[in-house]
Amino acid sequence: MTATDPALTALSQGWCALSLLHGRIEAHIERALEAGHGLSVREFSLLDVLSRQHSGPGGHLQMKQVADAVVLSQSATTRLVTRLEDRGLLTRYLCDTDRRGIYTDVTEAGLALLTEARPTNDAALREALDEAAKNPELAPLVRAVEELHVPVG
Repeated sequence: MTATDPALTALSQGWCALSLLHGRIEAHIERALEAGHGLSVREFSLLDVLSRQHSGPGGHLQMKQVADAVVLSQSATTRLVTRLEDRGLLTRYLCDTDRRGIYTDVTEAGLALLTEARPTNDAALREALDEAAKNPELAPLVRAVEELHVPVG
């Protein structure tokens, strides 16, 4: 394949469309969450991921797993956790079985804010998808997102 190969060009255009869709959705949700709840998309995502943890084997995520789930580096995730901990939305504590391990849990205040912000996030997502669906280049991607049935967990 060469750089002018039609398959590569189509692939590149598809990637650009996907990137555009992601950027538009994230920006729309960011504005709504920030205005309504003082949360960024990353903060909301972190609270959401951590709220799904449970007690018992495999119930608490290691920082690398959290970083992967919110699509950030471990150092950026640690900074994000620290900011939310400073706001009283998260708490950290040592693992009982491995003193090197640190767990992060959502506080009651964090859960309350997450519960309050979830409808805003969901409505902003729906609005962004509806708007993107009007663009012929993005409409197939919107349909693909809407047809996904990914289990949460």
